[in-house]
Amino acid sequence: MASYPKDRFDELPDDVERIGAHRGPKRRGRGWISFAWALLATGVLVFGGLFALSQYLDDDLGLPFFASPEETIATPEPTATVAPVTDPTTIDPARKITIDVLNGTAESELDSTVLDELTAAGWPTGSAAPASDRAIEVTYIYYSNEADEDVAAGLAATLDRGEIRLVEADVFPAAQITIVIGADYLASATASTEEPTE
Repeated sequence: MASYPKDRFDELPDDVERIGAHRGPKRRGRGWISFAWALLATGVLVFGGLFALSQYLDDDLGLPFFASPEETIATPEPTATVAPVTDPTTIDPARKITIDVLNGTAESELDSTVLDELTAAGWPTGSAAPASDRAIEVTYIYYSNEADEDVAAGLAATLDRGEIRLVEADVFPAAQITIVIGADYLASATASTEEPTE
């Protein structure tokens, strides 16, 4: 670093006082504090404006995140049900319906037992097999064509259990209707065979 010889301007008397305003050193972090306050003010203004709009706009144009819980939770509409087919002889053969049975319980050969009962009752049955999951709690009746809901509902009434579900055709491609037996089937069968005690 270069050094220069001292001159008369380098020597100041001790009694000279500072006159006028002088800037002090800048404190660190003041820029971030100002930015944070500006960001907070912007957020308050934006959300305050959205809330005010939600109070004055029509319900159809309202803002969902300011709606009350009663407005956001939609009450499901009851779905129209078809008349169940309880007499399998009334099923039109042109519909080419087949019913497969899958055993979702640990009870061996239950799928074959249920399939045999349905076949004896005249239902158009297909095949029986164990399900991939053997710990299913509820019996389900799946149908892939909306037009077959009446037959699925009739099977639920015949079995006296089961929830019917509409599924894509490729879920169970082997049959139009598939019954997956759950543990509730065994519980109901056990309860029906028990004789009341006096």
